[in-house]
Amino acid sequence: MTIDQFLQSDLRVGTVLSASVVDGSEKLVRLSVDLGESGADGVLAPRTILAGIRRTYSAESLVGRQVIVVANLDPRPLLGEVSYGMVLAASDSSGNLSLLTLDTPLAPGSRVR
Repeated sequence: MTIDQFLQSDLRVGTVLSASVVDGSEKLVRLSVDLGESGADGVLAPRTILAGIRRTYSAESLVGRQVIVVANLDPRPLLGEVSYGMVLAASDSSGNLSLLTLDTPLAPGSRVR
């Protein structure tokens, strides 16, 4: 991958507004994420993002957290729902998972550089 290809990724700060488990999945959590975007009517339009983090994070523990989101991915259907982004996480060789977060709060939609 070249630096130009990497720079095409739109990484944003998102604040998790709500979270719930996805029925029929042991891994997926449905997140409603504020990326500071407004809909056509100018009203805040949170994104639905499905994340495979349920084995590590309860839905309740995610609400209010700020996460890093890949915001310019094509929508992806999963288990009859659609995900409109990807939450970034890291894992080690043992499969321990950790969300990428911030050390100080920033406004939703702030660009990651």
